[in-house]
Amino acid sequence: MKYTARIEDSVTGTARDDQAVEIGKEGIRLGGTFLDYALLSMLRPINHRVILTKMDGSEITISMLGHSFDGFWDELMGSFGKRSADSLFIEEELLMSCEGEYALPVSENGRGMISLYPDAVCILPESSHAVRIPLCFTDDIRQEGYLIHIHMRTGESYTIGKMGFDTMPFAERCIKQAGITKAKREKLLKGLETRPIFTEKGLFRTKQEDEYWLAAYGTNTCAVELVTNDAAATYLYRFDDRTLFTYRLEEAMEAVGSHREIIFLAGDQLADKPLYQMAIHRSAAVRFLRSCSAGRIIHNASHQEKLQEFLK
Repeated sequence: MKYTARIEDSVTGTARDDQAVEIGKEGIRLGGTFLDYALLSMLRPINHRVILTKMDGSEITISMLGHSFDGFWDELMGSFGKRSADSLFIEEELLMSCEGEYALPVSENGRGMISLYPDAVCILPESSHAVRIPLCFTDDIRQEGYLIHIHMRTGESYTIGKMGFDTMPFAERCIKQAGITKAKREKLLKGLETRPIFTEKGLFRTKQEDEYWLAAYGTNTCAVELVTNDAAATYLYRFDDRTLFTYRLEEAMEAVGSHREIIFLAGDQLADKPLYQMAIHRSAAVRFLRSCSAGRIIHNASHQEKLQEFLK
């Protein structure tokens, strides 16, 4: 839907009345300017104004929407949330969704849409900190009153809840799905075989039963090979703490699912891929893995020699 509003830009200091505003699937058009959702850090409704905070800290204020304000805000949040969900690469069917409160490990709390899928819980806030919590890596899920605490094996904790009468059903189904997902992954992992010199193995998404990855470790190095239908390559990493690296490696691989190029594309190659930019921003594990990158080895005649040399 198209709207008419006043647009103020904190960078240029300009304010323009009667500007056409149109909300799209990938961003919002403000007059003659298109603003991709990948550039937005926070959306806030304040006194019938909508303030868009960009990743660089600058702000755009949309005001004078009149009676269209509520409809504008709902449509904007719906489109921004849908795009955020797309960047989390959610592939399974929705089991349950409701509005509730949340608290994230990044010291952010508020209200947003909270959804349950067969393999994950998704939180879509008014910020760029949308998160997909993989149930396979949870250590404990516990309901206390109207709050649900989700503890991860890395020590991180998420709190969701205050969903009214939906809180208890959400908690019960969440706990059930965590058990189902963990059991399925364990069974699938047992069926995978490693091969020299790879000693570790892991899955991407639980539903992707035929695709997995293998890892070989040196002292402070790791080589990861993706077993997929794509062209083969081995990805190299350097790290300080093996336990932390292994956890983040598993989490990053699960997070990207079938979009595995995210783990190796260089920064300049992401310039025309805003959805991937959003995905990297929303996954600490993916950012960590990318920060450990030490290149890759293409499968050719010298592959084995280069691999052995790197691991030494």
